[in-house]
Amino acid sequence: MPHDIAGVAGIIIWTEPDRHEAMARFYRDVIGLHPRSDRDGFINFEWGDFRLTVARHSDVAGPSRDPLRTMVNLAVDDIHSAHERLSAAGVVFYRPPEQEPWGGWIATFGDPDGNTVQLMQLASN
Repeated sequence: MPHDIAGVAGIIIWTEPDRHEAMARFYRDVIGLHPRSDRDGFINFEWGDFRLTVARHSDVAGPSRDPLRTMVNLAVDDIHSAHERLSAAGVVFYRPPEQEPWGGWIATFGDPDGNTVQLMQLASN
């Protein structure tokens, strides 16, 4: 059977129009992601063929009702230095860097809308 799904092209985090700038600032200025595209109501980050987008949507209101429903995992090479940098920038971590049974490391925090975001350092081979 042929596989017509080649992978995940991206994720969109919808936010209400009045919260978009705070969300864009968080991912761009606090987390330190470099925008591929940044315009009114839309900011997009890209790694190869993968895109993370934060965009406003008129049907979205308030913070995330279930912050554990979706997690954005941001890959890092050195979770301890990334944790230190983000903590110094005011990011409050729910879970500091901890090694998982599978060998990788995870640190968890929330964005301004309450969505769960994790730093993920993959296990070394």
